Formats: sequence, C-alpha cells, structure tokens
Amino acid sequence: MQQALFSLKGRVALVTGASGGLGRHFAATLAGAGARVALCARNMDSLQQAAKEIRAAGGEGIALQMDVRDPDSVSQAFEGARSRLGTVTVLVNNSGVAGAERALDVDEASWDRVLETNLKGAWRVAQTAAKGMLAADTGGSIINIASILAFRVAGGVSPYAASKAGLVQLTRALALELARHEIRVNAIAPGYFATDMNRAFFESPQGEAMIKRIPQRRVGEPWDLDGALLLLASDAAAYMTGTTIVVDGGHLCSTL
Repeated sequence: MQQALFSLKGRVALVTGASGGLGRHFAATLAGAGARVALCARNMDSLQQAAKEIRAAGGEGIALQMDVRDPDSVSQAFEGARSRLGTVTVLVNNSGVAGAERALDVDEASWDRVLETNLKGAWRVAQTAAKGMLAADTGGSIINIASILAFRVAGGVSPYAASKAGLVQLTRALALELARHEIRVNAIAPGYFATDMNRAFFESPQGEAMIKRIPQRRVGEPWDLDGALLLLASDAAAYMTGTTIVVDGGHLCSTL
C-alpha cells in the first residue's frame, strides 16, 4: 500500500538539466519508481549516456536536447517527449546556472544569463508543461528546484539568490492558478549538496569550514533528495501544492 502510494508507474516525467549532477540523479530516481523519463539538457552526449544507464537498470529513458532559454527548443523537446512517451505529467524544473561575482562587479550580461535560465527558463518550461497537461486533461505535478539561497544569502551570489527567491514565489503563483486543473506546483530547496563538480571543494579547508556551519555537519548526497522528490511527484502529495520543501541538514536553522 505504501509503495503504491509513491509509485510513478504510468507517469511520464521530464527533467531539465538532466545531463549531470542532481538532474541526472532525479531522472534515475523517477525511472526507478516506474516513470517513463525524458532527460533534457543541451549536452546530448551526457544525456544519451544517462538515458542508457536508466535503460540498463530496467527503466525507460530517452534523451532530448533542450535549451530552456529558447522557446522553440522547449516546444520541440516537449513534442518529442509526447510523441515518444506520452503527455508529460511530472516535470522537474532543474536547469540552473550560477556565478561567483560580488554585486558591484556583476554586469548585465551575467545577470541576464542567470535570470534567463533559472527564473524565466523555469517559467517557460512550467508553462509549456502545464499547457500540455491541460490539453490532455491529465493533471500532473510540477516540481521546481529552488535553493536555500531563496531564504538566506551568501556573498557573491546576488543573481542566483534573486532567481531562486523568484522561483519560490513563481511556484506559489502557478500553484494558485493551476490547482483547479488538478496540476500541483511545488518546490524543493536543497542546501549544499555534493556532486562531481564540487566534491573537491568540500574536501578543501574552505569547504570543511562551510560544512561546520551545517547543523548535521555534512553536505547532502543526491539520494537525500529522493524522499522529497518522490513525495511531490506521486499521489502521496495529492493535497500539497504551493509549498517548498527545504532539504538542507538544518542549515536554515543555524545561528547567524
């Protein structure tokens, strides 16, 4: 009974930013729960390898190129998913970029790159997914990947923090408008997570100092997000919409 509650059998999921890091893990997790998964990003080589790994594990996954900043690219990827798998009923809006410049040093091109991807791109993909769900009268679940930097801030990340704060509020706005159509919109706000790109940093003296500020005294591993992801994607969260689940080892509770 409990396993059936979290099952995604018969669902079609689309994950953006799925060529590596958390997005790649999200796609594998959804496939493991029974979803047919479209993996989307710009890097087709990495996407195809990730999809191949899903199929080797007994799941169903396809690779589709998508640039969330390009409306035509988004439309084409959704059409590819629909024609090959069916209407997308679970969206994981994971694409994101960041920078490392102080606010006074950020130029408009850098600002636009982050906001265009993290906020406008997420809106574009969510809107496309919702229109498809409405047309097919399926209902569904949209999961936006935010960040604890939507709630607290660090130096050198002003565009990223602003984009993720906007994404949390966009989640609420979409949830309000789409609830009557049985489309749920929620978000996950991860804290600091170890991926292949940053694992070496967390093993450095600077990274170890950062870990000491996390109450659980460790960074997250990708599987620490599985519970929140499967909850929001499945019928287990049928009465949840407009909420953000924080997964951060207690980081937001740490003292200032």
